Amino acid sequence: MAVPKKKPNGRPPTVFSEAQIKNQVKELSARLTKAQLADYFNISENTFREIEKRQPEVLEAYKSGKVQQIDEVVGHLLDQCRKGNATCILFFLKTQAGWSEEQVQNTTIPTYERPSANDETD
Repeated sequence: MAVPKKKPNGRPPTVFSEAQIKNQVKELSARLTKAQLADYFNISENTFREIEKRQPEVLEAYKSGKVQQIDEVVGHLLDQCRKGNATCILFFLKTQAGWSEEQVQNTTIPTYERPSANDETD
């Protein structure tokens, strides 16, 4: 990992250690957004994104933490679907299979023709 050069008249660039990447970025990314992670590290979101550019391992740790958490939650969701939880089944079908509760309504009004006086027979 190359240490970035200090900008003239600026703060030294923030660099995450391997321990921070493994123990904080990866673990916290399962529950926090990038903006929230930046707040946790007391830096701006733009700074966090710049760190990701300079240290690709930070971005990889973030993605890995997110994927692991999503996998765990989906596993729980599918378990509930297999147990017959109707709410979970509907949620899964709506988000993954394109199901919708919208019903198509016929909005055309049939035309009504009044009988003419000539059509009357008594």
